[in-house]
Amino acid sequence: MLNHYTAVIQAGGKGTRLKSLTGDKIPKPLLMLNGKPMIQWQIENLKAYGVFRIIIIIGHLGEKIREYFGDGAEWGVELSYVEETVPLGSAGSLYDLKDRLGEGEFLFIFGDVMFDVDLESMVRFHQAREGTATLLVHPNSHPYDSDLIVMDEDCRIVRFDSKENIRNYWYDNCVNAGIYVLSGNILRHMQERKRCDLEKDLLVPLAKHGQVYGYRTAEYVKDAGTVERFWSVSEAQTRGLWSMKNRNHPQKCIFLDRDGTVNRYAGLISREEQLELEDHAAEAIKLINESGYLAIVVTNQPVVARGMCSMEQVNMIHRKLQVLLGEKGAYLDDIIFCPHHPDKGYPEENPEYKIPCDCRKPSAGMIDQMVERYHIDRSASYMVGDTTIDIQTGINGGLRTVLVHTGMAGKDGKYPVTADLEAPDLLTAVKRILLAKLL
Repeated sequence: MLNHYTAVIQAGGKGTRLKSLTGDKIPKPLLMLNGKPMIQWQIENLKAYGVFRIIIIIGHLGEKIREYFGDGAEWGVELSYVEETVPLGSAGSLYDLKDRLGEGEFLFIFGDVMFDVDLESMVRFHQAREGTATLLVHPNSHPYDSDLIVMDEDCRIVRFDSKENIRNYWYDNCVNAGIYVLSGNILRHMQERKRCDLEKDLLVPLAKHGQVYGYRTAEYVKDAGTVERFWSVSEAQTRGLWSMKNRNHPQKCIFLDRDGTVNRYAGLISREEQLELEDHAAEAIKLINESGYLAIVVTNQPVVARGMCSMEQVNMIHRKLQVLLGEKGAYLDDIIFCPHHPDKGYPEENPEYKIPCDCRKPSAGMIDQMVERYHIDRSASYMVGDTTIDIQTGINGGLRTVLVHTGMAGKDGKYPVTADLEAPDLLTAVKRILLAKLL
């Protein structure tokens, strides 16, 4: 439990994008979402993990938040307030909290972010890396207008990619969600009370010194700051999607083969221009996103072992895949690939990857990694692919299986296996999986 933590909620914005719902008569955090003010959902999630001391930064119409919640006793928490009489940006008011927060760690949350997240897991991640700041990051359905981050293999943030940038490049769908674990010493960098942007003024300089990390999760986190997103968040809560995706609950996953299933089969793809989505693949993955299942690509990419391209080039291909999906409102919770190939003798082969391994399909190594990372229930999950290799992988991984008739359409003949279901394409496969769930 996090009972020694304080949370700070930044609720001082004007909420102009929600003015048609608030009528500019109530502050955005008091907008009722399924019977509760938005900020109350945040308070309850914090309380569930033992965070009882909460400081709310208020500004425009902020007195109404103070009047509604008071000292928090009615909700079983201890609330206090910092009032901005002049807008100080996303982090300027933290200067006023130096004495109250001290040197300890605290949580910082933007007031329009709706979430149901295992905060203890995020804090453990932060403490293990001994950084100054940890950001909760995740893929979302609109990366093209979101602030993105770039991480290295150790989850250290190496670059911030502002939504204001002109993105004429392929990028990872890895979004800064607006939930942070911050060490108190971050406040040392605030020398005076003035307007301060958390990302630009505090986190970017710290990232240059390797002190900022990204905690990636597939749990429910969504910005409810526009009318369209507010209603999407509301509908998801009604369907139980928020709590369903909390990693304390076993997750359901639809594992997806890549070539011939998500993108059109084009032999061994070694350049991003070779990758094109299968018809209706984005629509299918969007359905997965909305259903509560995770969508994870699991693919063999022996192009690395054969010397046809580098690991970075495969990652570039996957960035293109994420951008194409994101443009259509879909996202992948993760992508994992095996770069190995056991057979030697190719002219340009890379001996570092010419090895036997337990990750190359049909071995279940990649499935096992994802099951561990995301707490996935194998018995409620599926493997969808276009080859008997994919079906054998699903069987080896303890999953149900679906063969699609795109790509190789099961004609590779590698294994004498039969899928639990068959479908002409990925969209039909997903619809049949979701229908089976309802029967």
